[in-house]
Amino acid sequence: MPLDTPTQRVLDLAGQRGLLRASQLQDLGIARVVLSRLTASGQLERVGRGVYRLPDTQGTEHESLATVAVKVPQAVFCLLTALQIHELTTQLPRQVWIAMPQGSHVPKMDYPPVKMVQFSGEAYAQGIEVVHADQVALRVYGVAKTVADCFKHRNKVGLDVAMEALKEALAANKASANELWRFAKICRVANVMRPYLEALGHGG
Repeated sequence: MPLDTPTQRVLDLAGQRGLLRASQLQDLGIARVVLSRLTASGQLERVGRGVYRLPDTQGTEHESLATVAVKVPQAVFCLLTALQIHELTTQLPRQVWIAMPQGSHVPKMDYPPVKMVQFSGEAYAQGIEVVHADQVALRVYGVAKTVADCFKHRNKVGLDVAMEALKEALAANKASANELWRFAKICRVANVMRPYLEALGHGG
């Protein structure tokens, strides 16, 4: 049986969760120095400020997203990053796009680079789905909500990206016209999206 030492508990937790936050250990009454010792001895690897993992953990393309999800639990992946998760774009965003409630501060992170957009009310709360990567739950807006967000923030992501996402979502049956209309209204872009939906034969 493994010894129930703070060191062993930290390694077990890292194995179960994939990524560990220093603050989680404080909640369990484990001193931060245990993390420092494990990192110095090579038993743990630091992947960002206050975020650690086992060194033999295989990184994935979602690793940077998992790091953000662990570090910023309120974050919802949106816009270009959500398109990437839903495989609706060939672009690889240079930054991780997250939505935060109105009045939030930009999270302090050394890695990965984060682009924060503030959403309020239903535009923040509606359409959130949970996907899992690297044993971490990622909160991401669903396809229809993401398409509406791209039209809402077309000055940030480009109208061509929004139009492409809309076409792809319908062509791949990843979102229905009804869902798209619903989120167009929530995001207050029904008038902006109407001509594009009508052109694709989905007038509402």
